[in-house]
Amino acid sequence: MPESRRPYPDVSEMLELLAREAHTEEFERVVRSARDAGADEAELARLTRAKDLSLSIRSLFARRQQREAGLSALVDTARDLTLPYNLDTLLKVITRRARLLLGLDMSWVTFHALDEGCSYVRAADGHTSAITVGFAVPMAGGVGRQARQRSAPFWTADYLRDETFLHSEVIDDVVRAEGLHALMAIPLRHENSELGNLYVAGRGIRHFDPDEISLMSSLADLAAVAIEKTRLLDQVRNEVAGLELNTSRAMSSSSAAHHLRQVHSKLIDVVLEGGGLHALAAEAATLLGGSVLIRDHAGRDLNTTGEFPELDESEIRAVCLDAHTERRPVRSAAGIWIAPAVAGQEMLGTLLLAPHAGTEAESDSAHRTQLLALVAQVTALVLLMQRSAAAAEGQVRDELFNDLLKGNGPAAKLAERAQRLGVDLGGPHVVVVARPEGGSLGRAVIWASSYAHQLSGLKSVEGGCIILMLPGTDPGAAARAVSEELSSALNHPVTVGTAGPVKDLTAISRTYHEARCCLDALTALGGTGGTASPGDLGFLGLLLSDNPNTGEFITSTIGPVLEYDAQQRTELARTLEAYFASAGSPTRAAESLHVHPNTVSRRLERISELLGPDWLEPAQALEVQLALQMQRTRRALIRGRRDQAGHAIG
Repeated sequence: MPESRRPYPDVSEMLELLAREAHTEEFERVVRSARDAGADEAELARLTRAKDLSLSIRSLFARRQQREAGLSALVDTARDLTLPYNLDTLLKVITRRARLLLGLDMSWVTFHALDEGCSYVRAADGHTSAITVGFAVPMAGGVGRQARQRSAPFWTADYLRDETFLHSEVIDDVVRAEGLHALMAIPLRHENSELGNLYVAGRGIRHFDPDEISLMSSLADLAAVAIEKTRLLDQVRNEVAGLELNTSRAMSSSSAAHHLRQVHSKLIDVVLEGGGLHALAAEAATLLGGSVLIRDHAGRDLNTTGEFPELDESEIRAVCLDAHTERRPVRSAAGIWIAPAVAGQEMLGTLLLAPHAGTEAESDSAHRTQLLALVAQVTALVLLMQRSAAAAEGQVRDELFNDLLKGNGPAAKLAERAQRLGVDLGGPHVVVVARPEGGSLGRAVIWASSYAHQLSGLKSVEGGCIILMLPGTDPGAAARAVSEELSSALNHPVTVGTAGPVKDLTAISRTYHEARCCLDALTALGGTGGTASPGDLGFLGLLLSDNPNTGEFITSTIGPVLEYDAQQRTELARTLEAYFASAGSPTRAAESLHVHPNTVSRRLERISELLGPDWLEPAQALEVQLALQMQRTRRALIRGRRDQAGHAIG
């Protein structure tokens, strides 16, 4: 007879519950139903054993599903990490995936800075307030230190209460501020190098099982490979970008060099065609896109194209000094470019550029500088050519000047020669004698040739001195200008004597000797490096000169009075002697001359007209008295020689 059905559940019901993934409560309910139905102890034990095995099997299946889900998520993460991110984006992907894999609250990545003894947060994910990019994590404590020492993941279920590892006050404060409990650190290693740590954390107490630790370890390994790959890719990108930039620069440089060669050839053609500074400046203005001003070494304007703006000369002088010192174009604060025109160590001139509005782009500043330097170089070539031409012409002009100084030949012949050379001797000129007190005389001669040519004057060299005859009426100003410029060119002092002005060709020789006397007087007085004219020295020039010219002194001082006496048969010179002999009293002078005092007064008025109103000033009055004494002595000597000659004949 078949066994009757039991009044309580059996083991098969456990299998049915397991098959349909029933809740744990239903398994417990089966055991309770059997107990209520009066099942014996053996049956209850069998049911309880079936229940426990069923729940174990279900838990195993759940863990396998969880592992499969984790592995699937890990595969998805690995796929994401192969995409071509930059490093910052890659780190954001890693931290987000790490947080989501275990369903935690926070995750972050740090990179080691071993020389600083800390790690820096490079990326973070989750709701954080203290752990941000750039935060320094000390390496002396915390779970990161344990993970680095063990080269394996290290975790704690409740960080602040776990005393099994060394803590760090900085990390403890951050954990406390974020409300964290569970914390795991996984080292990021690639081959033999330590990159940093990957952290995951939760705000609840949690124990990590081996599957989760293994999953995070695998993620860290993938992340380390991806980080290293991204770093290499970034390096390659940077190198490629550098190569592209260098290639672009090389192409630009080649194009610029080709353009510079074309410009150089064009400028040389302008010079060879005889265009001179005007044509060169016009071409340069077109090339450089602005107004061009060319100045000589002394700062005088030689040529200008376009409307040049008003210049702050003090600033221009300072920038010129920088440009000539550095031997390259320099831009002033006002936007004026200044380029030196030099040959070797010699400064020949300066090129100034005022760019037109809208042409000052930064991209072409380097090219503009090269163009400016090139134009300045060609400008120096033109200035050298002009100086050479002036030197060749100067030989003929020097011969003319030497004859003028020595009085060789009739005045008419000399005037004709001067006219053929384009030298205008009709106007007033001053004569300057300059003696360099050091430096190269050859350099001084070259400077003098250029200077005389620029001022339409003449130059000669004698006894180590430069002799110049320059248009003008102020010998003192001419002497100071020559001294300043020649001293600057030689870097040595220059002593200068001067005289003039002179209009008569026959008086040039006399004026030269007068200037020479001033130079000798300066030397005798210890005035090396100074300047002097007859007006500056007065009779001292006569007394201190090695070859005193008393006749010239008498003529320059009282010549108009003597000439008037000779022409009008008056006695102005005798009146002067009587006036000085009477201590400046017209009445007493009239008594000694046996004339009326009014006659003396009228004669003194005539003398003032001839000698100028200042002849009674102490210095000039002294010179007048000295000239009168010399004239009286000369007359006595001439009379004595005549008497001796008469006695000899008798």
